[in-house]
Parts: sequence; C-alpha cells; structure tokens
Amino acid sequence: MRTDYLKQSLPLNHKNLFLKFLMTIFCLGLAFRILFFHSLSPQISPVLESPFPEKVTVSQPPISSLVQPHSEKCDYFNGDWVPNPSGPLYTDETCDLIEAHQNCLKNGRPDREFLYWRWLPRDCDLPQFDPQRFLNTMRNKAWALIGDSISRNHVQSLLCILAKVEQPVLVYHDEEYKCKSWRFPLYNFSMSVIWSPFLVKAAIFEDINGVSSSEVELHLDKLDSKWTDQFLDFDYIIISTGKWFLKSAIYYENDTILGCHSCSSERNLTELGFNFAYRKALKFVMNFIVSSNHKGLIFFRTFTPDHFENGEWFNGGTCNRTTPIKEGEMEMKYLSKILRDIELDEVPKAASEASNNGVNLKFVDFASLSLLRPDGHPGPYRQYHPFEKDKNAKVQNDCLHWCLPGPIDSWNDIIMEMVVNE
Repeated sequence: MRTDYLKQSLPLNHKNLFLKFLMTIFCLGLAFRILFFHSLSPQISPVLESPFPEKVTVSQPPISSLVQPHSEKCDYFNGDWVPNPSGPLYTDETCDLIEAHQNCLKNGRPDREFLYWRWLPRDCDLPQFDPQRFLNTMRNKAWALIGDSISRNHVQSLLCILAKVEQPVLVYHDEEYKCKSWRFPLYNFSMSVIWSPFLVKAAIFEDINGVSSSEVELHLDKLDSKWTDQFLDFDYIIISTGKWFLKSAIYYENDTILGCHSCSSERNLTELGFNFAYRKALKFVMNFIVSSNHKGLIFFRTFTPDHFENGEWFNGGTCNRTTPIKEGEMEMKYLSKILRDIELDEVPKAASEASNNGVNLKFVDFASLSLLRPDGHPGPYRQYHPFEKDKNAKVQNDCLHWCLPGPIDSWNDIIMEMVVNE
C-alpha cells in the first residue's frame, strides 16, 4: 500500500513545485517592473502615463483658464488686438444695412487681414457677441444710440449681427435718414439711432461732405430736444459726442453770444476755444442724466480718435495701414487728447453722482483700443471702386469712420458683457 501511494503522489509534488516556481518568477518580474518604472527620471512626460493619450495635449492652457471669473471686476478696455481666424459674424453680402461709405468690401478694398482680429482684455475673458442671447435678454426692451455719425456707424454693426437671428424692420426715419428706428417683431425689441452730434442745441450749416458754409451756432445752455424728449422711453442708451466740437462755432448762452472757436476775424468775437464749449456742454448733459430718474442703463461712450496721416481729411490725409498697431506706436493727436481728458474728468464724476440718485450711468472708454486700429477705416474706399478708372486718382479719404465689418464690431462684445454682468 505504501509503495502504491508514493507512486501516485510523486507527480502531484512535481506539479506543485512547478506552479510555485512560475508564481515566484511572476512576482519577481512584477516587483522588478514596479521598481524600474518608479526609478525613472521625473522628466519623462506624464502624457505617456495617460490612459487616453490621444486626448492629451502639451500646448498652453486656453486663455479662458487663465483669466479671472466673471464675478470679479474686469477692465475690458485694457488689452490687445489678437488674431481671430474665424473672422467677422457678418459680411457685406449677408447684411444689406451697411451704408455705402462704410461698405469697404463692396467698394473694392483689396486687403482682408483687417477683418481677422478681435479685442481681448489682458485680465479676463471676453466672449464674442451672441446675437441670440442678446435678443432673448432684450425681449420687450428698447435701445437707442445717441450722438454723431459714429453712433450711426455703430448701430449698423449691431443690426448686422442681430440680423443673423431676425431681420430688423425699419419703422421710422426722418427726412435725411439720420434718425431711424427698427423693430425685431419676434422679440418685441426696438433699436433706434438719434443724430445729435453736439447733444446741445445747434444750427449746422454744411453739406453732405462736411464742408461748412458758416460757423455752427451752438447754444451751450439748451439741450437738443431730439434726444431729451425720448430719453425716458429707452431702456438702454449709448450716448456720445466730442469730435464736432472741433468745428468752427459761435457759442451762445441765454441767447447771447459768449464768443467763438476758430471763427472769422471779421466777427470780432472772443476766442474761447473748443475745450471751453465741450466741458460746459458735457457738464450740462451729465447734469441732465444725473437728475433724469432714468430706470434703465446708460452708457456714455468716449469719442474715437481718427487716423489721418500726412494731412487731414480736407488736405490729402490718408490711412493706408493694413494691420493693427501696438500700444505706444502711435500717439493720440493733441486736440483729441484734450477732448478725452475732459471726458475723463467729467463723466466718471457724473456716474458717481448718478449712482447716488439711483441712475445707472456707465463710462465706456473705447478711445485707447480704437487708437490701435488705424487699419480699420474706409480710407479711399468710402467711394465705390475709387481707382477703377485711374489708379493714381486723388480721392478724399475717410480715416474717422469704421469699415463694416471691422474693429467697431468688438465694441459690441464689451457692451454685451457689461449688460449681462450688470
């Protein structure tokens, strides 16, 4: 019996030894693998350890992960123009609301690079204007842009973007088509532009090209009723002025002549300077707003600098640049700086007073970011194909208004964020 038992158990012992041997080899191999990989240099890319290496990148984190959250106060006006490969939200072919003088592409402007930039604040994110979100937010609301031809320029930009969602319907215009109103029926939303270049009462004597036959007659103690009569009808207002105060003018107060700016010596009037008139008029406008009991949101937009080089609009000035410039490459012109300093003095102070009265007045300073875009103007392409018949033709340049589409579209990005975060 003993001998039979040994004969049967011997093969089993061999099997057990063999299995133990295999397990020992496996454990030693596993231990070696662990020790080996943990001894590798930490410089080896962690991407190799990722279970989904195809989804891992080693590029810089997106801008949105570097910026402060919307809950923190953002300085939207301190930033840079950065490349925007996606380009504008509309074109001259998709929007028929662009006035001829700003329709640079239709007028034959040959370069396109000026279309592919967007404004990006340095310390926070700035999403692109979302027309659907805007219209949903603005149901049953009324907007107005009040000011000079730059306000008309701006309203076209807004309308072209919003038209991607619903085509606006023109419901009013004055005889000269300078004041207009549109409705978006599906949202019961209205957008108006009111032409009032001085915001105070003015008699203007000039033709469509801006050529004056006499000095402007400016009443510094009377507001322009074109906008004051409707002021409380609008929920949101963007109001601006500035550039027109550089024109030759005679100043009145209490219907009596105070003096003038750059008027004919034959008039024998005291030269008071445009800065005197601008500060006085702006204070008057601000006082009206501060005490208006307006229950919506009012933006005062700074004037925007022109980019005429080698002259002015009336003596051959041009703007032939095709790309943005960096901060410090171009100085703001002396007269423009005077206007800006007056705005910086008067408007923030008025905004603080307005807040104490329950009036919501915000200061939007587009001057500095606009200064960096000398490439964004129509230049000679304010006219339809100006060099078609003569490549050396001398034509008047427009280096004040903005091509559409163009840099002015970025203003809407900022305005929308300020409205949404209000």
